[in-house]
Amino acid sequence: MTDTATFAGLDPITLGDLLRVTGLPGFHRWQDQIKRTGGCADPIHLRGWVIHKDKTTGETLHRYSTENEPGGRLRVACGNRRASRCPACAWTYAGDTYHLIRAGLAGNPDKDIPATVRDHPRVFATFTAPSFGPVHNRPDHGVCRCGTRHAPEDSALGTPLDPASYDYAAAVLFNNYAGELWVRFVNRLRREIAARAGLTQRELAEVCRVSYGKVAEFQKRGAVHFHAVIRLDGPDGSDSPPPSWASTDLLTDAIRAAAVHPYTTITVPPNEEAGYVNGWRLRWGRQLDVRPVKAFGDGSEITEQAVASYVAKYATKAAENTGTLDRRIGELSELDRHGVPDHARRLITACRDLDELYPDRRLWAWAHMLGFRGHFSSKSRRYSTTLGALRQTRADYRAAQEHAALGLDDIEPDTVLVLADWQYAGHGHTPGESALAATIRRDLELNRETAREALAELRQEGA
Repeated sequence: MTDTATFAGLDPITLGDLLRVTGLPGFHRWQDQIKRTGGCADPIHLRGWVIHKDKTTGETLHRYSTENEPGGRLRVACGNRRASRCPACAWTYAGDTYHLIRAGLAGNPDKDIPATVRDHPRVFATFTAPSFGPVHNRPDHGVCRCGTRHAPEDSALGTPLDPASYDYAAAVLFNNYAGELWVRFVNRLRREIAARAGLTQRELAEVCRVSYGKVAEFQKRGAVHFHAVIRLDGPDGSDSPPPSWASTDLLTDAIRAAAVHPYTTITVPPNEEAGYVNGWRLRWGRQLDVRPVKAFGDGSEITEQAVASYVAKYATKAAENTGTLDRRIGELSELDRHGVPDHARRLITACRDLDELYPDRRLWAWAHMLGFRGHFSSKSRRYSTTLGALRQTRADYRAAQEHAALGLDDIEPDTVLVLADWQYAGHGHTPGESALAATIRRDLELNRETAREALAELRQEGA
């Protein structure tokens, strides 16, 4: 149990509920359940049972029921990737994303990704949004155009110098079309690579494949941009080497050409009745950063581990750093209740105003994401393993632990019949449970950090 000083700042209602929870007969079992979820902030409650039977004899090998659990419920992790909603599950999601990205850079024999993938041309590229109007910033040299040297935490950063002239409509439409813009870029990239190799697209597909893993990040101005690991493989993906002409320089040149090509542009038609007489031509911004990914030990900042960590960091974030909400918005009055800042409010309002003009884009449904409706992290099919495979590996490991604890590990799985019945019984915590779950999560984080530091020290001693 965490020291009571941890709860000194709690309000009386939460503190009273906390004391009630810790005094219940099943508290220790509840605590065990929450530890198994990692301290999940919004666990799913289930009621039901599971029975393991021997297929041959019909003997019951094991029976579990939630009847004797606290409240008659089993609590399982919610699995939400957003750190703003559930830090515990977001940590797991970030870890999975890290392994997924790094496996595509360094290989992972357990996931059938050979270490030779390190020899393939690969770069880390950042695709930004164009300008929708000048904003407050922190240039490397000098001061902002407003004449102020902003502090890193200044809330003015990313907000327009002149909100009246800022193109809020273009900003939310760019976010909304960003996923489709990426698809256009990838299609054009294949054409650019084929042209540099002197091949047709069909011939290129027979000898070379473009693989990638990417993540979306919101800038403070509310515009989404993409960080992507892009790799050249042979025709079978990571299992086969790329052709001899495939190089990092060729890949870099092809990326730069594809990003600015007219094909990589989306035209949004005008709406004269609403005053949008010119429509919009949406394309990537001029700030395109493409750098080769290096292996460990060469002194470069763009290493396999650094890139995987960077991508994993943003896989659990959304648009919250802009001041918007992390859930769908029912009406604009919600913005007042939650104190949404003016810039985010204007972007959300633009989503509402454009929703009726372009109903197929569902801008109001995604107003809390400032119009963005794509996946925050995605990859091509052959880049590496999948999140589903990583989750299955974790589930299999836990199942093996459970079977060992129950004495079922020596029994062949094919000889066991599993019968189960589960029903949804709610979700979440009471105020006191929520405070306790947060301390469990922090304790687990501290334990992991301590273990990482100890491992790092052992590696240094070994070196």
